[in-house]
Amino acid sequence: MSVLVLGALHHDVIVTAPRIPRLDETLPGEGVAHALGGKGANAAVAAARMGARVAMAGAVGTDAAAPALLAALDAAGVERRAVRAVAGPSGMSVAILTREGAYAAVIVSAANREVTGAEALPAADTRWLVLQNEVPEEANLRAARAARGAGARVIMNAAPARAMAPGILALTAILVVNRGEAAALAGTPADAPEAAADRLLAQGPEAVAVTLGADGLVLAGRGGLSARLPAVRVAARSSHGAGDCFTGALAARLDAGEPLAAALAFAQGAAALHVALAPEARATATPARVLDLIAAARAG
Repeated sequence: MSVLVLGALHHDVIVTAPRIPRLDETLPGEGVAHALGGKGANAAVAAARMGARVAMAGAVGTDAAAPALLAALDAAGVERRAVRAVAGPSGMSVAILTREGAYAAVIVSAANREVTGAEALPAADTRWLVLQNEVPEEANLRAARAARGAGARVIMNAAPARAMAPGILALTAILVVNRGEAAALAGTPADAPEAAADRLLAQGPEAVAVTLGADGLVLAGRGGLSARLPAVRVAARSSHGAGDCFTGALAARLDAGEPLAAALAFAQGAAALHVALAPEARATATPARVLDLIAAARAG
């Protein structure tokens, strides 16, 4: 497969509530849904929806959630022979969504802690390896080395933010982080994304994209590459999973041969469409719908 994703798979329990509850408060909710989640699985599904041939590598447990997670990958067209079963529970998360689209979540890694990176052996036609920080760093490092040896390039979505060994960034082609993650990793103020991008670029990646939500994104790359791309503005239904959608869409467009700046602009449109759609409607996202949304935003 052209895009290989190594990452977490979670059984998501998504609760809708009027607001995020306070400590020690029990708050009546308004609805509940169950879905495939995990940053790795979300990115893999997004890349497949955006036209890439995608394989997923990772781990599920031996509980009742595992067949549903695998079936969701199948339904999205993601090849998942490299998703292995380990004894015990699958990863899961509980997310609380508000009417305004804000969310808070708790994840339990479970089977995802058993990912070693050996699952992500790149095939001969693998061009891009997508990584994130919900599996052990040693697994990411092992997979990135294998990808480099096979001639594939690495997209690292450093989320959730955690201290990272310099070796992983030296193997990274494109680092994707949001505003908070960039500040945490670079040791810069949250309101200085350009400084964060430059500092992270100095640690080894070829390019750094700092996503800023409604404020667009900042791009820094080798050879003096620097850009600030505006956001595609939409009325948000839920921001849950938007960063994962961005990363998957970016991988798909880079795999299709688009230049980095154009691929990033498309990924912004895909993430905008994602947050504008109700969660149950996100399977209807297509490249054509993303391009239509971008064109309408530019015309408006």
